[in-house]
Amino acid sequence: MDIKPKLDREKILESIHANVQDKNMIKHMLATEAIMRGLARKLGEDEDEWGITGLVHDIDSELVEGDMNTHSRLGADIARELGVSDAMAHAILCHNEAHGVPCETKLDKALFCADPLSGLITAAALIRPDRLTGLTTKSVGKRFRERSFAAGVNREQVAQCSEIGLELEEFIGLGIEAMQQIAFDLEL
Repeated sequence: MDIKPKLDREKILESIHANVQDKNMIKHMLATEAIMRGLARKLGEDEDEWGITGLVHDIDSELVEGDMNTHSRLGADIARELGVSDAMAHAILCHNEAHGVPCETKLDKALFCADPLSGLITAAALIRPDRLTGLTTKSVGKRFRERSFAAGVNREQVAQCSEIGLELEEFIGLGIEAMQQIAFDLEL
């Protein structure tokens, strides 16, 4: 049985700031945390567990210097040192398809699709004068269908929200609402 530790978000944030200098990457991690917390609320899961998983998922992004064969393996190890459970570390590991580790649990699948959604929503907000404030599900859905918009966002990965029981439109709406709640921190 996987015992859930009491996680210290402030300690985890300190470690993130020690390991990640890129402000935009930190904002991405905060946005992913917000989406994961929103998903946990919606799906009746542990909000702290899901949120912290989203927050820490890219802690190794600068340490691996772009090596996708190392990214998330090191991140999962760092996350374990910070006190995350094996289930959380597994979700961090399998969010990077380069390892071929399948997403098995709802937590794994949620992080896998929430990670790129945060990028799509951020890109959609950045082209609007009111940023996140007036962003709608319809406008992000339209951008989702434009392959040239935020071309680095893996749409197939976002669409796997169906694996956790959500329709794409509902998932996008949940993501927007979650990120709007922390718009100040995201500078959006």
